Amino acid sequence: MNIDSYIPTELLRPFIRTYIIIESQDELVNNILPDTSLVMAFRYKGRLHCVANDAKNYLPPSSLSGLRKSRRLFNYSKDTGNILILFKEAGAAAFFKEPLHELFEENVSLDNFIGHQKSSIIEEQLAEANSNFQRIDLIERFLLSELCDYEPDNLILTALQKIHFTKGIIRIKDLSHSLYISQDAFEKRFRRIVGTSPKQLSSIVRLRSITDSRKQKHSLTKIALDAGYFDQPHFNKDFKLFTGQTPADFFNSPSILQINDFLQ
Repeated sequence: MNIDSYIPTELLRPFIRTYIIIESQDELVNNILPDTSLVMAFRYKGRLHCVANDAKNYLPPSSLSGLRKSRRLFNYSKDTGNILILFKEAGAAAFFKEPLHELFEENVSLDNFIGHQKSSIIEEQLAEANSNFQRIDLIERFLLSELCDYEPDNLILTALQKIHFTKGIIRIKDLSHSLYISQDAFEKRFRRIVGTSPKQLSSIVRLRSITDSRKQKHSLTKIALDAGYFDQPHFNKDFKLFTGQTPADFFNSPSILQINDFLQ
């Protein structure tokens, strides 16, 4: 498998974290952990399935994936090529007017958002491109054409900074209070722009801070307590949903593919 990442052009950098191109020469399965980015994906050759409950679910040539609280297994056929566009948190709202929380745990064909004609044109252009640089250029031209007249929501951006600063260990009531907004109004605004509730995003950030370390420096009980869990069973349940493994198995097994590994 070849994996390359590309930095967005300056005009798109406020909204896009990175582009990732994944090409697989042989059939394989990847275990992908949840991340805080909504992802737009284009498959320009081969076939790709999401594996769930021992069944393979065919994925469309272009799609938009919401945030998730659970890992996903992807089955790549031989000679498959995919481009992933990783949005910054709150960045996808600059391209889509739909409430992004409706995408949570979902993978939806892109033509539901931009229409069949537009999606077909960009899919064909990507399939005919001769190099990854041409594909990135096509992607950027497409994104710039879809960019809306958008004003960043500074309150939500500040909330995201606070969540990351605390590694996700923060009470949403305290967070909304610090931003001088009611909790109900804050949560509605956050879900629409970010794609999930502040509590769920905090949980993703909290578990990512644990899995990204890749090393078990302390006992599992201490790791759970430091992450804000009051009991080991609750931590074990959330961790297994997030990674597909128990904490003990995760830290004793080889590293698995994580999107953050390829961010520049």
